[in-house]
Amino acid sequence: MNILMLGWELPPHNSGGLGVACYHMSKALAISGATVDFIVPYKAKHPDVDFMNIHSATDLTPLERYGLGAYDSNKVFDKSLSESDISDLSDMRGVQKRYVEFVEKMVVSLKPDIIHAHDWLTMEAGIRAKEITNVPLIVHVHATEFDRCGNESGNPLVHDIEYNGLMMADRIIAVSDITKKIIVEKYNIPADKIEVVHNAIDITTLDNGYEYDLRTYKYLEALKSEGYTIISTITRFTIQKGLDYFIRAAAKACSKYDKLAFLLAGDGELRDELIKLSADLGISDKVFFTGFIRGKLWRDAYSVSDVFVMSSVSEPFGLTALEAAYHDNAIILTKQSGVGEVLSSVFRYDFWDEDVLADQIIGLATSNVLKESLQSDVKKEYNRISWNDVAQTFIRIYKSMQKVVTE
Repeated sequence: MNILMLGWELPPHNSGGLGVACYHMSKALAISGATVDFIVPYKAKHPDVDFMNIHSATDLTPLERYGLGAYDSNKVFDKSLSESDISDLSDMRGVQKRYVEFVEKMVVSLKPDIIHAHDWLTMEAGIRAKEITNVPLIVHVHATEFDRCGNESGNPLVHDIEYNGLMMADRIIAVSDITKKIIVEKYNIPADKIEVVHNAIDITTLDNGYEYDLRTYKYLEALKSEGYTIISTITRFTIQKGLDYFIRAAAKACSKYDKLAFLLAGDGELRDELIKLSADLGISDKVFFTGFIRGKLWRDAYSVSDVFVMSSVSEPFGLTALEAAYHDNAIILTKQSGVGEVLSSVFRYDFWDEDVLADQIIGLATSNVLKESLQSDVKKEYNRISWNDVAQTFIRIYKSMQKVVTE
């Protein structure tokens, strides 16, 4: 089976979980015998990819592609593809138009059996590929514009693209029941057109000889030796992630229990605002910002942490929670996070309830028995899910779509 994957990023050039999920699902599909051609909008080496063909739609560097602001709802995208300048690769719509043109050429030679498009960024290309080939289009929703804008109005153009992509899809994959509900309620898509397929975690890629370096976060290790509990989050600093609520909850927790330190790993447009908020609340000495990290620094951030918080206002899934659990963290999730559908040995709270989050943080910091129980029990839960199972589900969906087309 030949699968044309349309995505916006892959490791090591990813800015979040979308690229990680695309990498692992493509690998699992390849192991299952599928041929995968993956089109990205930039040009770079992917040294860990030998299981599929990667095609570059433009000569943009990964950094230039990241600078387009694909995940920032505050960016203004107001042009249709016909109005966009295909030669302007400094503009998101220009890059998407170039991406569509590249896909139009590639489908003729690749002759895919299935087109699998990820999120709004590639939906227009997916629709065009379907028009040319008349093969089934799978639209995979990792996040909607309603998620990215923190349940606010969002970008009207992106909403239109998502609606058209969802309507034109032969089958829709949602990463959680939360996401499926948004698609049904916000876009009026029939529920029976949508299948929920949760993401997974590949333990083998994490168990690769990695050893935690005590020197990476030496000061935090010194605090731990004095009895401090390290509370972390690793994410993009956007409105979707609810980090202002997290900082306010941290201040409330610190007012009741002193031996807490908070590690915020990541970057985004809200960074300066969050630094200022920490100072205004008088906890700037307790909150540590790493900036954007990847590789060993990224894994060391998980390893130094005792408790991981996912504070998202709307999180379709949340792969970082699985990664944090693997690195022996107790997990706190908002009730608005889809990963809570596969993890139960966690604390949960409503994203806006700073008092509850503060109490949960204090509870874990003051009870080693409780913290160690959550750290141990959650491992049994993520071990039940695998990308191999995800791949088998996709193959079943692909075959069912092919059968419909042939009939």
